[in-house]
Amino acid sequence: MCMGELRLEELSAKTIVAANNLSLRRGQEQFVTPPSYAIADAYLSPVTSWPRVVLNSEDEVVGFIRGNFDPESTQEEFRSCIWRVTVAASEQGTGVGRFAVRALAEEARHRGFDRVTAVWEPGDDGPEQFFLHVGFTISGETQYGENIGVLGL
Repeated sequence: MCMGELRLEELSAKTIVAANNLSLRRGQEQFVTPPSYAIADAYLSPVTSWPRVVLNSEDEVVGFIRGNFDPESTQEEFRSCIWRVTVAASEQGTGVGRFAVRALAEEARHRGFDRVTAVWEPGDDGPEQFFLHVGFTISGETQYGENIGVLGL
């Protein structure tokens, strides 16, 4: 998947260290789980897990996204969802995150889904403004007070 100078590649042994070392803006750490967890998730659910890195034109890892596609999930919000999205601090606001979300949305559409969901913890330094900016609308809340967002495809 390519878009301008960005491209998506499956998370691998070659890219995991760079993905784990993505720098974040101060305060964002509390909202992010390391991409290496996605490798473990991929082994636990290899059919449904979709971990990808975003590479720039110099083949540097500048972002990470992990989706999950499980049409059999008992929880509707987890059938086609974004589990994690991380963009290097120096690249935030340049379209990397939007590119990653659009790529995941295209994969969801290709798999026959009509929406993508995301769950996030509200907070000043959290991802809520990003998700709203790329087109998600808040559709509810989890029992833990996290927002559930939906992006129609």
